[in-house]
Amino acid sequence: MPNRIDGIVARLHGLHPRLIDLSLDRLLTLLHKLGNPQLRLPPVLHVAGTNGKGSTCAFLRAMAEAAGQRVHVYTSPHLIRWNERIRIAGQLVSDTALEAAFDYVEHVNAGAPITVFEVNTAVAFHLFATTSADVCVLEVGLGGRGDATNVIDQPTACAITSISLDHRDLLGDTLTAIAAEKAGIMKPGVPVAIGAQPPEVLDVLLEHAARVGAPARIHGRDWHVCPLPVGFRYQDDAGTLDLPPPSLPGAFQLDNAGIAITAIRASALSLPSTAIGAGIATAEWPARLQRLHGRLATLLPEDWELWLDGGHNPGAGVVLAEHLRTWNDRPVHLIVGMKRSKDSEEFLRPLIPLAATVWAVAEEHQHDARSVEEIVVASRGIARPGPHVADALRAVARQPGPAKVLICGSLYLAGEVLQQDANGQAPDA
Repeated sequence: MPNRIDGIVARLHGLHPRLIDLSLDRLLTLLHKLGNPQLRLPPVLHVAGTNGKGSTCAFLRAMAEAAGQRVHVYTSPHLIRWNERIRIAGQLVSDTALEAAFDYVEHVNAGAPITVFEVNTAVAFHLFATTSADVCVLEVGLGGRGDATNVIDQPTACAITSISLDHRDLLGDTLTAIAAEKAGIMKPGVPVAIGAQPPEVLDVLLEHAARVGAPARIHGRDWHVCPLPVGFRYQDDAGTLDLPPPSLPGAFQLDNAGIAITAIRASALSLPSTAIGAGIATAEWPARLQRLHGRLATLLPEDWELWLDGGHNPGAGVVLAEHLRTWNDRPVHLIVGMKRSKDSEEFLRPLIPLAATVWAVAEEHQHDARSVEEIVVASRGIARPGPHVADALRAVARQPGPAKVLICGSLYLAGEVLQQDANGQAPDA
């Protein structure tokens, strides 16, 4: 993060007593003072969910860009640099433009109570409104109903990815309560692409869609994906597409790719099938089952593999476990670091039986990191203290091999790992 942005963000934290406050009034007031830039955006694709939001946004962006379109993208959090959150017409926002936009929005806000995420959303909309583009992809920050991105009244399509338990202190203790929050992005007459969901979640989403008049396009009813010997098949009432393998690894990415395709085909956008295939095959999204080849990888024997994933909640643990079962050609070692607010025990539960060893870590600059000791307790004593990633890798390397090592548990840990790896594919870094 640039030093000036660091200082601005630190100052903005003092404008509101809570880091997150899910309501829209403060932001709407600020946007009005800014001339309502949210009303001057290109067609918006709005994406909510618990897991897979970022990957779905990456597929959307890649498909549109493969068709020659200019795409604005707003995602969160960042891994290394704040700039990663805002992509303007295909390019990450520059330090100069980002600093100037923060200065302007902070000046217009004039010290009124507001959260940092709300200011950042206003900054993104301000920058997007001043640069022409063909599509705008918005990832919900948290929840849906009260998320800052939900000031968009009329997106061209919405998408809801896999929903599981996360942010229970803010969204509710049950899947149905969380689903109701995510459903809040639905708008009258705006199609919504819905990925695979638990039955009770799907019931909530469909009830809300019917209530607001949002045409729902559901995985398994209105659209289908199935793997082929090479690639996969997508099918809906508009026809069948035989597509290349998604560039993002993991069987679960078929669902995310299908959500993205459904949102595109249900929207006012029109992309040729060649662009859809090209986008699916070339999408990039760091720290989602990303193989590392840099400095950290050199701490392992040459015939080992080092992987990184930012999954951090119980649903992500289940999905990662499904993928680890496909790594049955060699032992798998886990290196886990987590945020204090996350359910470490439930995240680890499906993963531990599949791991040869488990190592608990916390990096020095990892945001809000859960202590190594707490992760060991959450693992019921199975995890060994790293206590840092490099330490754990050196220890793991003494185990019989060849093997695969997966670093997981936190996007904030993933950012630290990408920096340490140096040659890892950090976003435009």
